[in-house]
Amino acid sequence: SLHFLFHLPLIRFQISVSKSLSTFLYSTMSALCDVVPPGVVTGDDLIKLMDHARLNGYAIPAVNCTSSSTANSVMEAARKAGCPVIIQVSNGGGAYMCGKGLKTSESATIGSVALAMHVRSVAKYYGIPVVLHSDHCAKKLLPWFDGMLKADEEFFAKYGEPLFSSHMLDLSEEPDEENIAICVEYFKRMAPM
Repeated sequence: SLHFLFHLPLIRFQISVSKSLSTFLYSTMSALCDVVPPGVVTGDDLIKLMDHARLNGYAIPAVNCTSSSTANSVMEAARKAGCPVIIQVSNGGGAYMCGKGLKTSESATIGSVALAMHVRSVAKYYGIPVVLHSDHCAKKLLPWFDGMLKADEEFFAKYGEPLFSSHMLDLSEEPDEENIAICVEYFKRMAPM
């Protein structure tokens, strides 16, 4: 009984903070929906979302997802919190999404693109902005990056926007000159999208 009484004010405080935060996020979210549409955001809408977060002093959580179930759970939690979210896929997460039974060098790409297509199909129904992002791609993982960019280009040709909102090319282990040279080539490829 004493233990319960000792923690009761703390619990009430946490609930109070949680309700205040929730109220803030819901009011921010309604204003955000006037700025960007629900669903996967890219291009100018992505910039507007990042500006809204910066100007309103909030962070957008990023969660690595390895299945449609984890992506759905993340979007459901974001909807309940009334906030945008970043759904990330890593090389390993993409391979996991593809399934361990498929033994191919392209499994990470196949799974990453499959997850992106799933999120694209359902995100708008959660009523929140979603950033679809690929996480840390080192030089040794460039074939994965190339496969996702190919999917971006194909999606862009059909729908006028890339499949993913953003990608992280992480060449920090490479010498500066090589890092910059590789990035320049990828920027040239991505610029038309």
